[in-house]
Amino acid sequence: MRYILILVAMYFSLFGLGGSGSFLMPEDAFKPSAEVKENKLIVKIELAESIYLYKDKLSISLKDSAIVLGAINYPASVDHGGEQVFTKSIVLDMPLTKNSDADEIVAVVKYQGCSEKGLCYEPLENEFTLKIDASKLEQASAVVANETTNSGSETDAITDTFKSGNISLILLTFFGFGLLLALTPCVFPMIPILSSIIVSQGEGMTARKGFMLSLVYVLAMSMAYTMAGVLAGLFGGNIQASLQNPWVLSAFAAIFVILAISMFGFFEIGLPSSLQSKLSNTSNKAGNKGGFAGVAVMGFLSALIVGPCVAPPLAGALVYIGQTGDAMLGGLALFVMSLGMGAPLLLVGIGAGKFMPRPGGWMTTVSKVFGVIMLAIAIWMLARILPDSISMLLWALLLIISSVYLGVFEALKDDKRSWNALFKGLGVVIFMLGASLLLGLLSGATNPLNPLEKFTSAGVVSTSSVSVKTNSFTKVHSIAELDAVLAKNKGKKIMLDFYADWCTSCKELEHNTFSNADVQNALSSFVLIQADVTKNSADEKALSKKYGVFGPPAILFFDENLEEIKAKKIFGYKPPQEFLDHINSI
Repeated sequence: MRYILILVAMYFSLFGLGGSGSFLMPEDAFKPSAEVKENKLIVKIELAESIYLYKDKLSISLKDSAIVLGAINYPASVDHGGEQVFTKSIVLDMPLTKNSDADEIVAVVKYQGCSEKGLCYEPLENEFTLKIDASKLEQASAVVANETTNSGSETDAITDTFKSGNISLILLTFFGFGLLLALTPCVFPMIPILSSIIVSQGEGMTARKGFMLSLVYVLAMSMAYTMAGVLAGLFGGNIQASLQNPWVLSAFAAIFVILAISMFGFFEIGLPSSLQSKLSNTSNKAGNKGGFAGVAVMGFLSALIVGPCVAPPLAGALVYIGQTGDAMLGGLALFVMSLGMGAPLLLVGIGAGKFMPRPGGWMTTVSKVFGVIMLAIAIWMLARILPDSISMLLWALLLIISSVYLGVFEALKDDKRSWNALFKGLGVVIFMLGASLLLGLLSGATNPLNPLEKFTSAGVVSTSSVSVKTNSFTKVHSIAELDAVLAKNKGKKIMLDFYADWCTSCKELEHNTFSNADVQNALSSFVLIQADVTKNSADEKALSKKYGVFGPPAILFFDENLEEIKAKKIFGYKPPQEFLDHINSI
């Protein structure tokens, strides 16, 4: 309809039917003005008689990234030939918050409209330089949650659960979310950790004690998640992200290496015999509760260090806490969700306690198996900070050395139907896996889950896709860097991926989703930007806070006017087809 009016106007202009004096000049048809009042930017656009303004062509932005402009509060519009327009003078107000102090702002107002008499004006733009008192503005991180509400995203749908006021429904819903998250990369690594702890307890293990140990582990884990979540929601920080640095990860990995060496029988971790005897007697009198404190510490640390993932339920709870300040209900929901995440661990505790072999040769074998698992966990943690090639080498060495221990190169000396034959067969499989990793490493592969990608036709496609992905993403680390990239790509659809090297779900997105050929084709129409928050620096924290991201992975989308499409924001991992459906809807 808009283009028809333009053609009609051109027709009248060419044949002189409109009369050149009957149309107003742009500065007379539209009279915009702007002022800062009570921490808000107020923009007024006066429309002359018979002039109307297109709503979708109206945009307001700030040039200075130190000040953050909130959502526009639009007045009611009317339908005009299938388009939403304003036919009367309008007043728009937008809240102002700050990332840092500033003395003035430059507001940019862009708009386009037409005359009822048959003339459509070209797009217009005005700039207003306004003085402000930044000391009176709130920090952007304190109100970022409000900017993300009611946008229709997954996170907002979860946040709306709190608005029902039904505490039972809220807690039941979040417990269900926890169950769904139980076998994700955030929780799954805790299963071998807990199993190893139970095995290391040695003699006297029962299903009851296994359950109690796992319960202590889960409760400590839940407390850690809850505390970290409440603090993140209230203050905008991320304790888990802060702990994902090389020193902390290396120290925690070293603990697992020491535990592994102990399980191999090279030494025993214990107190002096006299003190150990006294503690043993005391614990027996107290109901055999020895070791619970250590299990609690391990559960607490595992939650903070092993699984620093952000999923939609967690993000929704954090947004609610940040928006309302209701740490009690938000924290309770997080605690119940954590219990749901830990439910499978309780079953592991019961099973490990009930079916663990009795003292003897079996126990020695089981301890060594869990020693290997401890080393695997250490490598898995170090993979967040090590180059992919080094990680693959460590995995290959672990598998090959384990296969040698299983006797892969030794001849069977007894009945070929014995357990030794089974172990040898298992050793052959493990050796082949290790050899494939080593071969893949030498060929230039970097994905341990697909080490032979260079030798398969499917792998060629995958490798090409990953290469395209790596080359086409522009990395940014700060608000200023992002604003510069956004400004260069105005008029295009943009995808912003929040990523960190230590984020397991980010790696899943990289290897499984972004490398998918169909996803790559769909993303070809987007400008791809990656906000790398690996170092968790002050600039990276400010960038995350500005967009309401409590931790990676998070994916944001911007339209051609550089406005965030908040209804399409993604938290957590999405498999290829689900992600493809999502971006095709934009």
